[in-house]
Amino acid sequence: MNFLAIIPARYASSRFEGKPLVSIFGKPMIQRVYERVATVFDYCVVATDDERIAQTVEKFGGCAIMTSEHHKSGTDRCYEAYKKAEEKFKKSFDVVVNIQGDEPFIHTSQLNSIQECFKEDSECQIATLIKPFATDEDIFNPNTPKVVVSKQGYALYFSRSVIPYLRSEKDLSTWSKHHVFMKHIGLYAYRNYVLQEITALQQGILEQCESLEQLRWLENGYKIKVAVTQEESHAVDTPEDLDYILTHYKDQADV
Repeated sequence: MNFLAIIPARYASSRFEGKPLVSIFGKPMIQRVYERVATVFDYCVVATDDERIAQTVEKFGGCAIMTSEHHKSGTDRCYEAYKKAEEKFKKSFDVVVNIQGDEPFIHTSQLNSIQECFKEDSECQIATLIKPFATDEDIFNPNTPKVVVSKQGYALYFSRSVIPYLRSEKDLSTWSKHHVFMKHIGLYAYRNYVLQEITALQQGILEQCESLEQLRWLENGYKIKVAVTQEESHAVDTPEDLDYILTHYKDQADV
């Protein structure tokens, strides 16, 4: 089975412009991500709409693919990059892995886990990761999507609200003591034909309500396999997130 890892990277972020190029212990963030991903995948590309990012990637020896600046989502950008990568490498890819370009210290174990979803389950169409909330985490934070899962290991629903609702527990502050809530980790992988199909889907009611793209796929009948990770992920969405990384990941400076 052939895997292609794609790292979408935009310069014009509304919350942190130019963040793929910010220095993290002497390396651009996109380089930190790329080098980790390249230890797991034989084929890895950065999909960008900005020449500055592409030039930076090429400078450190990575592979960059220019994509349209008009894509509405990272999934759309991934599909364009996937088609161009097949032409570039003269190779067909069975599975495309969409890796966030703002997680400089992504765990390789997470990348391996998402591959295993396809290797172990021939019916796997889309795969993603979930992680149990720690008892001291805010399960009510709407910026952290939650997920409920079937016994077969497929996502039933994603929500910004707390799911499931513990009807018998009146004290909300104790909910984490009575149930293991699961949060979604934004790492995706798709079979090649599924990626093509989902980019053609129109936004549905559920996605409009929750502003979660994966609900478009569920609403249209696609199945999302989940793998559980115990590793925490820290994305750089804002300058404050960068400060956190530089403070708490000093042990990774030489990696």
